[in-house]
Amino acid sequence: MQPENLIEIISKHPFIGGLDPKYLELLVGCATNMTYKKGDYIFHEGEFASKLYLIRTGRVALEIKPGQRDAMRIQTIEAGGVLGWSFLISPFKWHFDAVAVEEVRAFALDGKCLRTKCETDHDFGYEMLKRLSEVMESRLQATRLQLIDFYAGPKGAHV
Repeated sequence: MQPENLIEIISKHPFIGGLDPKYLELLVGCATNMTYKKGDYIFHEGEFASKLYLIRTGRVALEIKPGQRDAMRIQTIEAGGVLGWSFLISPFKWHFDAVAVEEVRAFALDGKCLRTKCETDHDFGYEMLKRLSEVMESRLQATRLQLIDFYAGPKGAHV
């Protein structure tokens, strides 16, 4: 894919919307096109978090495995969503499993590349941090709601 086309395609992703055009080239320098089949794990909890994913098509389930219980879906990330803010915060470990619910096409932005560019250009870094903070807040809220449902149990049950 030509860099010009990549810039055009990435600029249409909602996470990138309104980003100063001078920063688009910084992002493209870190981007790789990825495809995952239904059932593929994109990453597992505890593994090294090395990428930020901009989901173009498909859906990805974020899951946790509480103890001996079956996996619990925390959130489903749809086309236009963002996956993987853990690349930004040391010790750079995933906090969930991410599995493709259907075929997924995404841009994988190399975490080390992005961190370096954020350190080099603090204005770019601040812009990325603002955008990623919204993603983090969304994940925390989704997890909170799942925990409320989990601990409430079936209707009428007291846990």
